[in-house]
Amino acid sequence: MSTPPSLVVVGASLAGLRAVEAARGSGFDGAITLVGDEPHLPYNRPPLSKEFLATGVGPDYFRTETSLRDDLGVDLRLGAPATALDTGARVVVAGGAEIRYTAAVLATGAAARALPGTAGLSCVHSLRGIDDARGLHAKLVPGARAVVVGAGFVGAEVAVTARRRGVEVTVVEAAPVPLVRAVGPEMGAALAGLLAGLGVPLLCGTGVESVTQRGNTATVRLADGRALVADVVVVGIGAAPATGWLAGSGVELGDGVLCEPDLATTAAAVYAAGDVARWHNPVFGTTMRLEHWTTAAEQGATAGRNAVSPGTARPCATVPYFWSDWGGHRIRFAGIPDADEVAVVQGDPAADSFVALYRRGDRLTGALGLNRNRAVVRLRAAIARGVTWSDAVTSVHRD
Repeated sequence: MSTPPSLVVVGASLAGLRAVEAARGSGFDGAITLVGDEPHLPYNRPPLSKEFLATGVGPDYFRTETSLRDDLGVDLRLGAPATALDTGARVVVAGGAEIRYTAAVLATGAAARALPGTAGLSCVHSLRGIDDARGLHAKLVPGARAVVVGAGFVGAEVAVTARRRGVEVTVVEAAPVPLVRAVGPEMGAALAGLLAGLGVPLLCGTGVESVTQRGNTATVRLADGRALVADVVVVGIGAAPATGWLAGSGVELGDGVLCEPDLATTAAAVYAAGDVARWHNPVFGTTMRLEHWTTAAEQGATAGRNAVSPGTARPCATVPYFWSDWGGHRIRFAGIPDADEVAVVQGDPAADSFVALYRRGDRLTGALGLNRNRAVVRLRAAIARGVTWSDAVTSVHRD
């Protein structure tokens, strides 16, 4: 007797939801179970460090429970963390229950990295989910003092939002400039000027030695000897893929779940998507693990389709793309920041509006825009086509 087809998606995230939608959209009529460790319906995470942190209104749910259950036919298991995967028996263990599958998509995302020595300190917060955001919103009140550790995009967004709420903010970054991993050192330095113009002090080139708390006040001691006093400390030093539950499963791991170009893992009928997936991206010929909204959506859809229709599986060939909003300014980046050359080809960083291009060899591999939204969208498509550097520069100059 054949086993009825069933899809289990682990992770009630954007990637997980898109996997469910794509599976149904491709004609899959088997059972679908969506497992989530949080008790919340799938919600939009980018506003947490911006609109939600400013207003406390939200979150922005992608679908209602009725839509998930009735329109998509989903068996919804929320507040049920996955604890094990048996790829031989094709069973996911979540919330103490065994859920059988004929195909599975792993979309468990990533968890915020903690600052060593801060466990149990009530002044110290990270921002990964809605419950984190609610706690931070309650503390970032006018007159409060905040130290943000890490000048990546989440740290910068939190700092700008807090400053606009009347919070006294200082950002600490171990690297010489902010955003170096996201946009490279040259443009990281340019964006540092934007942060300064928004009233956010930035201390670069020094790490955090320790954080201590007395009463409701924290002292952040830096490696260079300085000490900062704060009512709240926000830690934004990156995230680690949520793979602990896969120990012993037979799924190969390495800073994420290792995947083929079509997002298939090393285990039969198991795919991965979103922040947890490290896959070979055909566009750049290298492996990547990305924590971007757009990538999560694209990978989720690809993994969902491929999981239920492996005979017609297609690779996930995509150009990384993300955006960030800082106090009315929008930053967009497409491609990869590692480059032989970075050149501002339109506008001026000092004027808060520019386009910068990134070159490797004779190929355009990246584009950064500040308040130049349409330009970066067009350049993302150009990177996917493999446009040359000279043609890219010419096209931007024509705009």
